[in-house]
Amino acid sequence: MNASSERHARIFLLSHMRAFTTLAGHILGSHPQINGYYEMHISYEDASALDRQLDVFRESDALKANSHYLFDKLLHNDYLLKPEQLGPANTKILISLLEPKHTIKSIVHLFAQKEIDDLYASPVEAANYYIARVQALADFGRTASQPYYYFDAELFQRAPEVLLARLSDWLELDSPLSERYEIFSHTGKTRKGDSSERIRSGSIDRTPVDYSHIAIPEDVLRKAKEVYRECRKEIIRNAADSVSLR
Repeated sequence: MNASSERHARIFLLSHMRAFTTLAGHILGSHPQINGYYEMHISYEDASALDRQLDVFRESDALKANSHYLFDKLLHNDYLLKPEQLGPANTKILISLLEPKHTIKSIVHLFAQKEIDDLYASPVEAANYYIARVQALADFGRTASQPYYYFDAELFQRAPEVLLARLSDWLELDSPLSERYEIFSHTGKTRKGDSSERIRSGSIDRTPVDYSHIAIPEDVLRKAKEVYRECRKEIIRNAADSVSLR
């Protein structure tokens, strides 16, 4: 591990697609102490992954002077985080979920806009992804080798002032996180997060998005709700601390 990798602690956000994670990354990455704001598509199974993370970041961005953290988010079961295998690196882990109905419809809406047919344009396949991912996050929480912080993703729109204050404390930042954020080199790019115009506003957009035209089969949605309810309960129970809507 090189000196820069050793010097910077890590923040990992474990979540799923369409859970305001691009917004989360931009808010975190706009803080003077935090570098990184997008999904790097890396598995963290040994200390060498930290060097790779730093190299990926430096391909398009420079480390901030006197910064402390390097951020990444993991949204897919293809990418693993094994903090116990990362050597002496100091890590802060966040886990976040968004309720299934909105999430699944948002996934379908996103992938239906692609020029070629995509698996996740199907409500059934989008729900399958969501269910598998939420279950994997519960598995991680059950076996976590170090403390993590849980939050409901809805808080970014419903009570960001509460959420950001709590996250600022958990991350031990020397100044609070802000609802306003920077526009970065990868903002709005595909495979880097939300590619809609909303993310380019530079501040939290609380306007609800209407996905009423998208239908999810009742049995599929019922299963997703059951998994979400049980896994969320377990993730909160195993968390070192949390903030939630209820």
